[in-house]
Parts: sequence; structure tokens; C-alpha cells
Amino acid sequence: MPGWRSPAAHLGGAGSGEPDLRPGGSTALNAGLGVAAVVVVMVAAVLIGAFGLRLSRTTSDFYVASRTVSPLWNASAIGGEYLSAASFLGIAGLILAYGADMLWLPVGWTGGYLVLLVLVSAPLRRSGAYTLPDFAEARLESMAVRRMASVLVVLIGWLYLMPQFQSAGLVLRTITGGPAWVGGLLVAVVVAVNVLSGGMRSITFVQAFQYWLKLTALALPVVFLLFAWYAHGRPAPEGDAPPVFAAPVTVTMGVDVTVGVQRPVEVTAKGRVDGRVLRGERLTLAPGPHTVTADTTLGFPAGALVPHAENLPVLTDHEWALPLHGREHPLYATYSLILATFLGTMGLPHVLVRFYTNPDGRAARRTTLVVLTLLGAFYLLPAIYGALGRLYTPELLMTGRTDAVVLTLPARLVGGTAGEVLGALVTAGAFAAFLSTSSGLAVSVAGVIGQDILRGGVQSFRAATLMAVAVPLVLATSARSLAVADVVGLAFAVAASSFCPLLVLGIWWRRLSAAGAMAGLLTGGGLASAAVIAVITGGPYTGWTGALLAQPAAWTVPISFAVMIVVSLLTPGGVPRGVARTMVRLHTPETLDVNRGDWRPRST
Repeated sequence: MPGWRSPAAHLGGAGSGEPDLRPGGSTALNAGLGVAAVVVVMVAAVLIGAFGLRLSRTTSDFYVASRTVSPLWNASAIGGEYLSAASFLGIAGLILAYGADMLWLPVGWTGGYLVLLVLVSAPLRRSGAYTLPDFAEARLESMAVRRMASVLVVLIGWLYLMPQFQSAGLVLRTITGGPAWVGGLLVAVVVAVNVLSGGMRSITFVQAFQYWLKLTALALPVVFLLFAWYAHGRPAPEGDAPPVFAAPVTVTMGVDVTVGVQRPVEVTAKGRVDGRVLRGERLTLAPGPHTVTADTTLGFPAGALVPHAENLPVLTDHEWALPLHGREHPLYATYSLILATFLGTMGLPHVLVRFYTNPDGRAARRTTLVVLTLLGAFYLLPAIYGALGRLYTPELLMTGRTDAVVLTLPARLVGGTAGEVLGALVTAGAFAAFLSTSSGLAVSVAGVIGQDILRGGVQSFRAATLMAVAVPLVLATSARSLAVADVVGLAFAVAASSFCPLLVLGIWWRRLSAAGAMAGLLTGGGLASAAVIAVITGGPYTGWTGALLAQPAAWTVPISFAVMIVVSLLTPGGVPRGVARTMVRLHTPETLDVNRGDWRPRST
């Protein structure tokens, strides 16, 4: 048998699908420790946020922390909000399922900051605006473009918030067995309290703390996991067969799922399979798809091939370790993923607002360099979890909820009290990821809603905060559940197709007109948003349709750039009259601009 077969026999042979660590299984997290970890993280977030309240008094405090955040502190806060559920849980899960192809996600998400550093960070800070819509109005002198930018900021923010709440529900259900909506509600409440209490200044303190918590929560368990892996003989995924169960395994399904069986296998079933009610009888699953309902348990013999959820590819270990396998039209999907991650970073509103909190453009550039270091250190870790998950938790491939591999491994591989403590630490890190990213997104979305829909000021900001978290919470409880990294990747595609062209052309091309910007935002943002809606509400799609919708950046980004340029050339009269003054402002170092003052949007 290829690869990892011998160490699995050491594990005792019980596992579960989703939730993967429910109480009662042999690999279950200690529910008390898990809940305690969640409570500690939430209480710490509220207390640190309350400290920010003492320092938050003005509108500038709430929106941009009065532009007084140092590069290291700001970089830690950026790392805290940027490393979302997709980074903490999603990358490892995708690597478990798809293999080497998914290594482009951490590379792209880190490399995106290099593009941001070179093209955007310092000029954006010099614009003096609070939000992306502020920048759009300042550069193009158009309220219509501002309103369109506001709509896209809110859309991207909500799209990014939705998987944070869904993942919080998965984690809490994993450790307690409770309803999935409870975790999302807890995160939403804590985020709202923090943002309402102190705005950007408060959130900065919280997110900086949470970055270091997340790094510790992934790095410390990895040390123990690698020791255990070494003790098992350093197995590796290899060979020309898909994963198999090395020992008898009982898998509990947490949700209704359709799985594909590759070769006939006799199982012991308790629950409902293909509409048939079973009470512990033996059942032979023929090759092909089979529908299994929630709470059904299936007992597999040693040596059985692991059935895969219908939306996951069946890869041999050899194929898993090589790029360009596991997806339809893999070359297109890979390049589209690279484009979305490299260019989408500069269009994320919760990231860009951070550069307004630096004292000057030089500090903004230094912040970006520190961020690259912090992200690079963090992103070394999820790949290890994904590879070890392929070896030790292959049953997660049955439900498609591979996002839980980070939560599963400590209890599965280390075991005992140490495994429970490490599992609680990972749970704490996961909730820190949800809270920090959700906080940054809520600040960004609330800032836009408060300025462009409400009347502006601190009271409007607080009212907008409730709107910013309520809508994605409702969507998270009602929308179809997808892999968290996939949904976040779609948010990157929308950002890359809308704000990336606006920022790059707005900063570096003086002939950009208001009509061109509006046409590009409508076309690129609209096409990418349509793809997102199709993926979330419909599908799964196959063939070129599925590839183009799941990874739209490769065609929506060029279209957006082309439309902005062509329409701008056709409408030279739409170039703002003050473009020369604006371009000088964007590209003149602060030390040479003694008369610089913060720009204020007309809407406020």
C-alpha cells in the first residue's frame, strides 16, 4: 500500500465527517477546553477594544486612528485582519483536497502586498482620504463614481464577511455539537461591540494582538505534529492510488452529502443511505454516487478507498503532489487564481484603509515591508497541516468540509491531554482569525455606509456598524456553504476586477476620465459579481462554464482595464479639471508638501 498506511493503524481507527471533532468520537476535542478557548479570545478582544475606547474621541479616531499608527503596530494589525478564516482554515483544507495547485494561494496573497507596495501604498496614503470612495471622488471629482465605489466596497465587504461567520459556526459546532448559526452570531456580536466602542483605534489594538495569537496557535501545534509524524516513520503521500483507510474506521457524517465510491466496499451503516434506513446492517456500496444523510455512521474496513464528496477530485497521491491536477482546465484556473490574488489585494477595502492610518507615505511603505515578513512567516504553516491531513485525516474528503483539518489534527495525531490543549489553542486561533478579519471589514463597510448613506460622524458610523454585520450574518445562515477559501477567492476576484484598475490607472494615468472609471467599475465589478452570485446560488458547474465562473479574474480584470482605458480615451472632456494638482499631490513626498492637509469629501 502506498504512503502513509502504517501510521494510521496507530490512530485507533475512528473519525467523523463534519463536524469532525464532535463530542463522543475518539478524536473529539475536549468541549470544555474548546469553549474556554473561545471565551478567552472573545473576552480579550472586548477588553483590548475597551482600552481603545479611552483613546477614541474624534471622527478621525474612529475612521483612521488619527493617522498615528506605527509601521510595526500597523503591520501586525494588517496581518491580524488579512489572515482570515481562509488563511487559518481554508488553505490547509484546499491543499488536503487539491494538493500542490493550492500553494499558489499563500504565494499570491503574500505577493499581492508586493504589488501594493510598488504601485499603490504611498500615493494612496498621500491622497488624504478616509475610504476608497473618498479616493475615487478626490481623483475623479465625480459623485457618481463615488457612489459606485461605495456599492462595491459594501459588496466586497459582505462577501468577505459571510465565510467568516460560516466558519465560526463550523468551529463552534465542531467543539460543542450546537447549531452552526451560534458561532457566527457570537463573532458578529463581539465585532459590533469592538467597532461601536472605539472604531479604528480600538480595532488596531485588537487585530495586532490577534495576529500574534494566530501565529502561535498554528506554529506551536506544528512542532508537536512534526514530532509525532517523525515518530511514525516520516510517511509521505506517494504512489498511484487515492487515500485508503489503513485501519477499520467509523465515520460520522455531520451534513447531508453525496459521496462517490471508486470500487465496491462493504460497510456497516447506521442511519439513512440512498433513502434506505439502516440500523447497523452490513451494506455493499457499489461504485458510483451515494447519498448519505446527516448523523449517519459508516464503518469501513481496513484498506478501503476513501469515498470523496462529489465536489472534490479523486487524486492519487502522485497526482496530488504535482501541480495542474485535480481541477477542470487547470492551467486556466491556476493563472486566473494568480491574477486574482496578486491584483485583488490592492482592491480590498479593509486592507487599504490601513494605509490611511500611517503618519506618512514612508511609514506606509515600511508597513508593507513588515507585512510581507509577517505574512511569509505565517503562510509556511498551512501547507504542513494540509500535507499531514492527507496522511492522517483522509475521511474529511468524504464530506468536502476539509476546512476542519487544522482543528482535527492535534487531537488525531498527538492525542491525550496534550492533543486536547493543542486543539483548544488552534480553536482560539481560529476565532481570533474570524474576529480580526471581521472587525477590519466591519470598520471599512461601516465607514462607507456612514458617510455615503447616512449623515456622517460618529453616531452614523455606529449605526452603520450594525448594518455592516447584520446583512452578512443573515447571508451566512441562509446561503449555500462553500469552502471558505473559495468564497474569499471570489471576493479577491471582484476586488481585482474593480478597484485594481481604478487605483492603478487613477494613480498612474492622468487621462482617466470619470466616464471611463464608471464604465470599468460597472463592467468589471458587475461581471465578477455575476460570477460570484452564480457560484454561490447555483451549481456546481462543470467544463469551461465551471472554470470561468469559479475563477473569473482572468477574463474580468483585462475587460475592466480595457473598458476604463477605451472609454477614457473616447471621453477626454470627462478628465477632471484639477487632475494636475491631484497627481502632484499623489506623487509628491510629504516632506516636500508643507501645505498638505487632509482632503475632505463633499458628501461630508
